[in-house]
Amino acid sequence: MKTKQSDEKKNTGRDLTTGSIVDKVLLFALPLMMTSMLQQLFNATDVAVVGKFASKEAMAAVGSNAPVISLLVNFFVGISVGANVLIARSIGAKNEAKARSAVGTSMAVALIAGVFVALAGNLIAAPIIDILGVPPEVRAYSIAYLRIYFSGVPFIMLYNFESAIFRSAGNTRTPLICLFIGGVFNVAANLFFVLVLNMDVDGVAIATVLANVISSMMLLYFLRREEGVIRVEFSRIKINRADLSIILRIGMPAGLQSAVFSISNICVQSAINSLGADYMAASSAAFNIEIFAFFVVNSFTQTLVTFVGQNYGAGNYQRCRDVIRKTLLVSWTFTMVLSAILLLTARPLLGLFTNEPLVIEAGLVRIKCLLYAETLNVIMDNLSGAMRGLGKSLVPAVTTLICVCGIRIIWVFTGFQIYHTWLSIMLVFPVSWAVNATFIVIGYLRTRNKMLIEPLRRQEAQ
Repeated sequence: MKTKQSDEKKNTGRDLTTGSIVDKVLLFALPLMMTSMLQQLFNATDVAVVGKFASKEAMAAVGSNAPVISLLVNFFVGISVGANVLIARSIGAKNEAKARSAVGTSMAVALIAGVFVALAGNLIAAPIIDILGVPPEVRAYSIAYLRIYFSGVPFIMLYNFESAIFRSAGNTRTPLICLFIGGVFNVAANLFFVLVLNMDVDGVAIATVLANVISSMMLLYFLRREEGVIRVEFSRIKINRADLSIILRIGMPAGLQSAVFSISNICVQSAINSLGADYMAASSAAFNIEIFAFFVVNSFTQTLVTFVGQNYGAGNYQRCRDVIRKTLLVSWTFTMVLSAILLLTARPLLGLFTNEPLVIEAGLVRIKCLLYAETLNVIMDNLSGAMRGLGKSLVPAVTTLICVCGIRIIWVFTGFQIYHTWLSIMLVFPVSWAVNATFIVIGYLRTRNKMLIEPLRRQEAQ
């Protein structure tokens, strides 16, 4: 007979409701950080390979698709936050039946959503590219890349939901390992398809799809071998209406928040496209550098979702407050250090993507505009993650819709039409962050008072 102790050893999860906060936050966040950075490094090879060995038009095509891909994929990835919170709360409350049911529902949602996005994406790929105003010399490349990428979305969706399941149990190491193996394959396949088979955007798109197949299937294999509550049983992969309701209530606003960023970025991308292929290429190259600072922020945001979710489920209200405060400090420190490093090395890093002087100079402008304001991202994203962990996703979603999407869209169709310059469109990023961060702080303080301070006072009074 298996003992409880042996089961705990086989369960790769981690109890986040006790022990040192900073140590556990770092053990949780660092693999997440490395996962995101590795994923971006592997994605950056798509841009670098076509930029160096194909053409700047092919490079521009890959970059121009980024906002579209983010819009449709991140919406459903945001829903996985709902799965993360539900499972984490169930684990914190020691409700094994609810946790197992939530895992099955999460897998079903991932499969259904992935197939839907793949089919819809292929149907609307060409119209989307036309709406974006992609130049004629880039259009065919953009459509080809987008259609192939969308074909692999079911595996991308599956990987993200599987990762959310592991995170809810405190395990961020296994998704990192699986991503690393898939990413190494992606780099090798990129070079093979482009250098050996003389392909361009279609080659790097196929390599990306195959890499995601490998990563998602590996995670599924490990979830099948789990001994704890997050073990995936094929017979349990079905929609539970109560679980789905909670996942959507928490996940839909998170998905909308991600989608809002993507919608506003599509508008910004259309403005960038109007400046020509050089600026499109510059934006693509710079994005693949400055995004690493965001990944640091995002790793701590996801950490807060899980830590706050488990502790709130366990009724540890004071620990929730301590987790939020200490994680914010650690997140800010890591983000500022990395931002400084990226700013100091920006020019040689841009040189890895292109040899065009204008592209490099324009890329430097984007990197400076975003990285100098990265502190705002720490406040905005981390506090949003804390509120999601408490089950309150609507507040950050609404503020982001108004402050980020609203400001960026208004500027693209007003100010940018008057000041039709590269700098004017880049400055819209820090300005929208500053306004959004202000309202996120107000929303968080109200949520904290209602969901943490008042229950804590009731506990102390008993």
